[in-house]
Amino acid sequence: MFKCLIVVLSLFGIAVNLQAHQEILDIEILSWSPRIILLHNFLSEEECHHLISQAQPFLARSQIVDDKSGKSVPHEGRTSSGMFLERRGIDPIIQRIEERISYLTIMPVKNGETIQIVQYEPGQAFAPHHDYYEPGSVGGQVALKNGGQRMATLIMYLNSTEKGGETVFPAANLKVFPKKGNAILFYNCQPDGKEDPLSLHEGAPVVKGSKWIATKWIHFEEFKQRWER
Repeated sequence: MFKCLIVVLSLFGIAVNLQAHQEILDIEILSWSPRIILLHNFLSEEECHHLISQAQPFLARSQIVDDKSGKSVPHEGRTSSGMFLERRGIDPIIQRIEERISYLTIMPVKNGETIQIVQYEPGQAFAPHHDYYEPGSVGGQVALKNGGQRMATLIMYLNSTEKGGETVFPAANLKVFPKKGNAILFYNCQPDGKEDPLSLHEGAPVVKGSKWIATKWIHFEEFKQRWER
């Protein structure tokens, strides 16, 4: 099965050398348009616990990139709590995760934003949205100056939500239930680099329990961390 995936993953623009560092990724194609893949057991139990423990003392109201200013601001459509890790590869465990993402996407580690860790409590959600910057807006033009467009998004599930909290892709008629250790990779841009409106997605409200995720946004070019700008 692994060999059969090589051609498919090449069409997705995904690394075919998935056995790097003695790691084999269990991949399932969920949709061709928009391009979405599910990665089973992408994170270990230890890695999930470590990411949550790194975030818990620093959680604050989640924000979005404002179309008018390009700055991060609170928004009524995003009611979770979250934080960004201070820098890439801040410790050996996170460095290993960053390298795994780089091999998967065939993009340098430096093209990714620092990992964002988010917690959703019952009733909290993220309304339908695109992860790409709106190029026609003032804020989008500001954001695009650092790394260019967000070409892809990786969402890593750090726990299994008891009920609700699915990641929903309306155009693909698809719901992905949060399962601890799994991850989804989807492309915000088409193979020609243009923004893909079909990548619209949402985080459905959590009904029971809590939901923890770690998100990695990957750019076409190098993304400068805050202390590098």
